[in-house]
This record gives sequence, structure tokens and C-alpha cells, in this order.
Amino acid sequence: MERNITYIALFAALIAILGLIPAINLHFGVPITAQSLAIMLCGTVLGARRGALAVLLFLALVAAGLPLLAGGRGGLGVFLSPTVGYLIGFPVAAFVAGWIVEKTTLPVGIAAGAGAVIGGVGVLNLLGILGMSVMLDKTFAEAAYLAAAFLPGDMIKAVLAGFVTHALTRMRPGAVLSRA
Repeated sequence: MERNITYIALFAALIAILGLIPAINLHFGVPITAQSLAIMLCGTVLGARRGALAVLLFLALVAAGLPLLAGGRGGLGVFLSPTVGYLIGFPVAAFVAGWIVEKTTLPVGIAAGAGAVIGGVGVLNLLGILGMSVMLDKTFAEAAYLAAAFLPGDMIKAVLAGFVTHALTRMRPGAVLSRA
């Protein structure tokens, strides 16, 4: 129990730390950040349930007003911005990525890469596009066109999540709770 709480808190902190890397601000209000890599790692390393809990802890801190999102953003106002779909998608993406790693028998690096692509790129962008569509008063297709700017970087982050999870499994197998 204590170990789970510690990992959840550490990964919530990892999301916040990756928010310190300067974001690339796009004209439609959704920045390109490194935080989605941490979302992927929450799922691939901690597993579905613990990964989603780490993200929910992070979002609770953001909602409480801590400036933990990229660019020093925080507070309830971020949940009424074009990023709302991505924020709602964070715990869902972590859960899906972790579920794939937990349930597949593929080698952990491949499973983590696949989980990161499906959860951290596919699910996250789907919910992000829906949020942008609503908040920017755009059609789904128009919002998807805007979100296409994220795909190259997201794919790189998904591959990186697979490599990091694989390396962690080799160095400390017990630390990868998605396969414990």
C-alpha cells in the first residue's frame, strides 16, 4: 500500500517536472509539452489503475490552483480552455496505456510502445480533439487538422516511453508495476 502511494506521488511529480520544460505555444491555445510523455509513462510503468490515479492526483493539484501545467498554468480556468479535452484525456490515456501493458504477453518494451501509441497518442488526441472542437467552436475535422501538429512529437514520445519502460524493466524489474 505505502509503495503504491509513493509511486503514485512520484509519477504525479514527474508530470509536474516535465511541465517545466518550455512549451511550444500554438496559435489555437493548446501547447506542445513534454507532459504527455509522463502520462504515457504513468500507464506503462505503474499500470492502468495506479497510472490513472497518479494523473488524477496531478489534476487535483492543478485544479487546486498549483501552476503545474506547462507554462505555469493551473486553477479551475484551465478546465474551461481549449486544453480541457487533453486534461480529461490524461487519466484515460494513462489507464489505456497501462491496461495494454498489463494484458498483453508481448515483450514489455513493445507492449509499452503499443500502449503509449494507443493510449497516449490515440485516446489522448481523440479526447483532446473533442475538447478543442467544443471550446474553439470548430468542427471535429477542423480540430483534428489543428491537432495534427502534435502527432510527430507524440509518436516520438510514445517510442521513448517504450524504451524507458523496457530499460527500467531490465534495470529494476520490480519497479515496473504494470508487469509485476
